[in-house]
Amino acid sequence: MRRDDGGGDCIRQAACVGAVLIGSTGGALAQQSVFDTGANALVTWGLTIATPVAVLVVIVVGAAAAIGKISWGWVIGAVIGIAVIFGSEQLVTWVRGLFGV
Repeated sequence: MRRDDGGGDCIRQAACVGAVLIGSTGGALAQQSVFDTGANALVTWGLTIATPVAVLVVIVVGAAAAIGKISWGWVIGAVIGIAVIFGSEQLVTWVRGLFGV
């Protein structure tokens, strides 16, 4: 004879279904966002274009300063600006580390 335990089987079944559903979402949550993928592709493309442009800027500004057309401050500013642009990822990581974010 079977005894009625007040719906214990139903609770066990619901718990099993819940465990299966929670376990099956792990793969979906681990996927990378479409926006992250697009942003990374855009940054990579931008750095690919910016690298030869930065080299040409350093050459032109350095030559202009060497012949006295502009001051050397512009050369220093251009080099610092290029370093900030290409080192932005490291700078963001460093600042986030300072503030514990």
